Amino acid sequence: MKKLLIIAAAASSLLATAATAQQTTVTTGVGGAAIQIEPEYLSLINTYATEKKVRPITTQERIVVGAKVPASVELEAVPADWGPSVTKYRYVYSNNRVMLVDPGTRTVVHEID
Repeated sequence: MKKLLIIAAAASSLLATAATAQQTTVTTGVGGAAIQIEPEYLSLINTYATEKKVRPITTQERIVVGAKVPASVELEAVPADWGPSVTKYRYVYSNNRVMLVDPGTRTVVHEID
């Protein structure tokens, strides 16, 4: 009976792991902004800045998720090929990271890593 319980627990654990591994989107965000980015778009976004030779911005303040981007920094339009879930945002490239910004509040809502 004890062996049967151990086998059942192991099988349950494997099923839970398999279900988690099949997740196809990444959901993140701050301030109520839930951003779902498909994995194929993540790799495209990650390589965009280096392939397009996007010039990084420099500011005295550190650009991090939850912080506001200074008004002196120009927000770039998100390319359509980054996926439909992020086209309403703008982006900045800082510290080798693409940061998605809510254009209405200028708040960084997601860091692409």
